[in-house]
Amino acid sequence: MSKKETAPKPRKIIPRKTPVPEQDARERSRNFDEVVLGYTAELARKEAQRCLSCKERPCMKGCPVSVPIPQFISAIKKGEFSEAVRVIKTSNLLPAVCGRVCPQEDQCEKLCTLARKFEPVAIGRLERFAADYDAENGSDGLPPMEPASGRKVAVVGSGPAGLACAYDLARRGHKLVVFEALHEPGGVLFYGIPRFRLPKKVVRREIEGLKKMGVEIVTNAVIGKLFTLGELMEDFDACFIATGAGLPRFMGIEGENLNGVYSANEFLTRTNLMRAYNFPQYDTPITVGRKVLVVGGGNVAMDSARTALRLGAGEVTLIYRRSEALLPARKEEVHHAKEEGVRFELCVNPVRIIGEKGWVKALECVRMEICEPDESGRGRPVPLKGSEFIVPADTVIIAIGTGANPLLTRSAEDLVLNRRGYIMAEEETGRTTLPGVYAGGDIVTGSATVISAMGAGRRAAAAIHEYLLKQK
Repeated sequence: MSKKETAPKPRKIIPRKTPVPEQDARERSRNFDEVVLGYTAELARKEAQRCLSCKERPCMKGCPVSVPIPQFISAIKKGEFSEAVRVIKTSNLLPAVCGRVCPQEDQCEKLCTLARKFEPVAIGRLERFAADYDAENGSDGLPPMEPASGRKVAVVGSGPAGLACAYDLARRGHKLVVFEALHEPGGVLFYGIPRFRLPKKVVRREIEGLKKMGVEIVTNAVIGKLFTLGELMEDFDACFIATGAGLPRFMGIEGENLNGVYSANEFLTRTNLMRAYNFPQYDTPITVGRKVLVVGGGNVAMDSARTALRLGAGEVTLIYRRSEALLPARKEEVHHAKEEGVRFELCVNPVRIIGEKGWVKALECVRMEICEPDESGRGRPVPLKGSEFIVPADTVIIAIGTGANPLLTRSAEDLVLNRRGYIMAEEETGRTTLPGVYAGGDIVTGSATVISAMGAGRRAAAAIHEYLLKQK
């Protein structure tokens, strides 16, 4: 037989991602059920076949927690779904979360070899599938645990950075206690992301895995009020601060104190954590009115707009000062918002909130022209003189970012902060100016992604482990 006859056929590359089932847009815009339904086993294996299994593994370079992506996708190809989760959890405790909310298009998928000519492998969808399959089939997916070290570490904040740090330190044998200010653990995963994007049962499921590893979680514990950081350190060998950036930010314009004006933090926390969508069955009310305006262009703005629709708003308009090409939100979230009926007013900026008898009645806005890039690298929006106009509104939600909450840092005088109130910490270790105290996530960097916060938590865990070894 000739070489030509025995040579393997060239591999057929499937250019586009395998579509994922979703709820119908008209139905989902009035319920809080999950929008993206996820892959079946058949669809997952079909998508996994698109992976080229590159030796260079460029996708891993884009993952802040270094998930072994080719290995877990290879396991899915073979139908070894529980093995896929075992591989993922060597570096990521929260695959069901990350598979749903991480911006893979700007991280691992962006560097996928296929992305040079075609659509990248749907890494996030495959990660979610593996995690959900594993949970539905009764596996706890827990990692091997090292012997108890006798050392005790406090983690302040149960968001993604805190959970990732606790996970890595617990499996190395240390005793972990996580302090959460609110009555449910999970931080922004629980109170900030709507359940139509991230179901609360998924967050609870991932946190239960941490508890099975022996991690203690103390809720309703506001460090800085209940006791100071110094008092906390009297009972622990080290501490990781992961309190996030949860201080609402406003625009500083007239009318922001009117009834009917919400920060996105308050609006989403009331809805997600306090179940205001079920008032009066639950005690916390929330009012949206007929016309809702959301100011901002990030994922939080999209979450707020889509939540308002589900709470019964007749019309929701998102106002953003730059063009659609410069929207910081994930493309998937923008696409879903448009499908559900959210209107977009782009290159527009609010200048005044107009009220009547203490309640919002309208928003005065100005048109913007996009000029040369500013320090962010995006086009700088400049107001166009004489372009002011009025938009009627019953509710205005401000979703322009957050700042550092000072509750904890005020109780620690020797903890050095930057001019914006964020904790100064080494990027690679999370080490602060206080011995044994580390910090990471949004309280150091400002608002960022779930997976980047988890990366900071993992780096800090490695540094804390080394610190504890030296102390012994």
